Amino acid sequence: MRAAVLYENNEIRAEQVEQAACGADEVRIKVMAAGICGSDIHKMQTRWKYPLPAVMGHEFSGVIVEKGADVVHVEVGSRVAGIPLVPCGKCEYCQAGEFSLCEDYRMVGSHFYGAFAENVVMKATNVIDIGDMDFEEGAMLEPLAVAMHGVLGIKPELGDTVVVFGIGTIGILVVQCLQLAGVKDIIAVDISDGKLAEARKFGCRYTINPREDNLAEKVLEYTGGRGADIALECAGSKVTQEQCLRVTKKKGKIGYLGIAYADVLLPEEAFENIFRRELTLKGFWNSYSAPFPGEEWTTSIAFVNQGRIQLKPLISHRYKVEEVGDAFAMILGREEDYNKVMILPQEE
Repeated sequence: MRAAVLYENNEIRAEQVEQAACGADEVRIKVMAAGICGSDIHKMQTRWKYPLPAVMGHEFSGVIVEKGADVVHVEVGSRVAGIPLVPCGKCEYCQAGEFSLCEDYRMVGSHFYGAFAENVVMKATNVIDIGDMDFEEGAMLEPLAVAMHGVLGIKPELGDTVVVFGIGTIGILVVQCLQLAGVKDIIAVDISDGKLAEARKFGCRYTINPREDNLAEKVLEYTGGRGADIALECAGSKVTQEQCLRVTKKKGKIGYLGIAYADVLLPEEAFENIFRRELTLKGFWNSYSAPFPGEEWTTSIAFVNQGRIQLKPLISHRYKVEEVGDAFAMILGREEDYNKVMILPQEE
């Protein structure tokens, strides 16, 4: 089969590879769409720690074309999304249903071949039916479930005001989940005017570009001098990770969804806000709960199929498997704005 194979940091090329055998408890999925995740970019550049050569891709959907002898709950021809986390099922966190915290998990596209390929083999327990959902939407269920995990975990209350830092794919998905949760006002923060314009299209009442305006002053202005009830950090930037502590009201809540790629050193004032304002800080990792894969996934599928969450408008670029290198070059070159970049492995 054709696949985009990673050999070393930043060295990726399309070629023929031998496809994996389908085990008794596994299924083979014909991949129809696969998204590039921000973590793929960082891992490919400097942080790859898994076996090489590798085939990345953990956000995907497709059609089951083969199933193992022991598989009974899904059928050939089913339209499914892949659930990339394979928990061990044995550690204390798995036993408690906290699969995101599994101590010995494996991931599709990291520990074994992923979806930047014509097909992928995985455990039958790691697929979920998407019904008639568009395949590109199905490939975005994984990042949507990540956003849903954070919003469900931070527990916004009806009428809250929330600041969302970072208006990329996860940020916009968080915005949509917050609206469904009954949040009154959403304040979008980003250094890209283009992304802030996108935020307004998705219903954010206020937008702030910290390069042009004083962030803390603007948040106080928009909240009647109180500060935000909740701040959600989706950018994975040490700057925004600290700014959350400055804009959240007393007794407010802060949720961290973005990955830290550098040391976060806190100024005295920002750190003191944690205890002087008695802030609640929560981290959100992955997108799973019990029963596996959890309400994050089932709720996401329901809202998308009901038309209450929009995914297609977030797709900015589409590439074939042979063009995966070009896709990463575009992203790393930062010569044009992009949002979700989709890989379409099947020939038209």
